[in-house]
Amino acid sequence: MYKRSQYKTLFERVHEERNLIQVIAGPRQVGKSTLVKQLLKECEIPHLLVSADNVPATNTDWISESWETARMRLDMGGGDEFLLVIDEIHKIDNWSEAVKKEWDYDTMHDVNIKAVILGSSRLLLKNGLTESLAGRFEMIHMPHWSFAEMHEAFGFSFKEYVYFGGYPGGAKLIGDESRWRKYIKESIVAPAIERDVVMTKRIFKPVLMKQLFELGCVYSGEELSLNKMVGQLQDAGNVTTLANYLLVLDESCLLCGLHKYANDNARKYNSIPKLLVYNTALLSALSGVDYSRVISDAKVWGRWVESAVGMHLLNQSNECGYEVNYWRERDDEVDFVIVYNRKTIAIEVKSGRRTTNRGLSLFREKFNPARAFVVGSGGVPVEEFVTWDMNKLLNSLA
Repeated sequence: MYKRSQYKTLFERVHEERNLIQVIAGPRQVGKSTLVKQLLKECEIPHLLVSADNVPATNTDWISESWETARMRLDMGGGDEFLLVIDEIHKIDNWSEAVKKEWDYDTMHDVNIKAVILGSSRLLLKNGLTESLAGRFEMIHMPHWSFAEMHEAFGFSFKEYVYFGGYPGGAKLIGDESRWRKYIKESIVAPAIERDVVMTKRIFKPVLMKQLFELGCVYSGEELSLNKMVGQLQDAGNVTTLANYLLVLDESCLLCGLHKYANDNARKYNSIPKLLVYNTALLSALSGVDYSRVISDAKVWGRWVESAVGMHLLNQSNECGYEVNYWRERDDEVDFVIVYNRKTIAIEVKSGRRTTNRGLSLFREKFNPARAFVVGSGGVPVEEFVTWDMNKLLNSLA
C-alpha cells in the first residue's frame, strides 16, 4: 500500500520521547485513517486504536474511559510506553477539554502514554485545538494528493490529474465519469459541506453556504466580486456573510478566495477575490464539463491548468508557511504571487488562455520580486512544476 510522505514524520515522532500530542489534520478522504493503520502495522509500541464514529456526541466520558484503558494496558503489559490513537475525535462534544484533562494528568504523574488524534473534519478539529490544547500539540498536515503521488500510486497521467484531481478513493472510478462524479458529490462534497462545515456555529444559512461553494468551484481560476456572487445566489445574504463563509471554506481546504497582492492590507483585504479550488476534482465534478472537452478545448484546458497550478501552491502553503495572492492592473495580471518572509515570487501560467499579458514585466518593475517566472508555454513545463517541492524554491531565496 502506498505511503504518503507524512508517514515518515508520524513514525519518527511517536518513537521520540513523550512531549506533544500528535494531531493529523487535513480535508476529507486524503488518507488520514489509512496513515494511522499503516503506522500501527509496523509500530512495535503497544497501542490502542479507538474511534468515536458511533459514540454519542454527548458522551465525553468515552474519552476518559479510552484513556484509562490505555493506562491499564500500560500497567499490566509491563512495558515503559503506550500509544493511544483516537480517530473521529471531533464528533465528541467538548473533546478538547477531555483530552487536555487526561494529557495533563499523565504529564503530572509521569505516565508515558503518547497520543495521536485525528478526525475527518479539519475545521472542527482546528477549533478544538485552539480552544483548549494550546502548547500541547503539534500538527501533521495532510493536504490533497499531489500529481507525483497520484501518478506513483494510481498511474495517473498529467491530464488525468488536472481533470480528476487528487482524491485516492475516486482513482479507480475515472473510467466511468458519471460514477466518478457521483462519488465526488455524494462521498466528499456532501459530507464536507453538510456535516463538517455546517456543524460550526458560524453557519446560519447552510443553503447559502452550499450555493457559495458550488458557485466558487465552477468559477475556479476566475475573479468574482462578492457583490456579483450575491446577485447569482438564490438565498443571498450580504457581502460580509459571504466573505465569512468563504473564509470557512478556505479553512476547510475546499475553496479559497485569493486576495490581490498589495503593499497595504486595506487594499489587499478589500480586493475582489480570485476563487480557487484546493482539488480540481471539485471543479470537474461540479462544472458538468466532461474530460474529453476539457483536454481538447484550449481555453477550457487553460482554466483547469491554472487551477491545478494554484492547488499545488495552496496545498503546500500550510506546511511551508507562505501566503498565495494574485495581482492585477487593468488587463495585465500575475496569476499567483507567493509571499514569504517579506519576499515575493511571481508566477504567470501560460497554457492557451491568454495570448498577450505584460503582467509579469509590470510586476517586476513595481515590486522587484525575488523570483518571477512563467509556468507553461515558454517557461517551466506545467507537468514539471506540479512536482516541485515548494520548500526548495523558498530556500533558494536566502
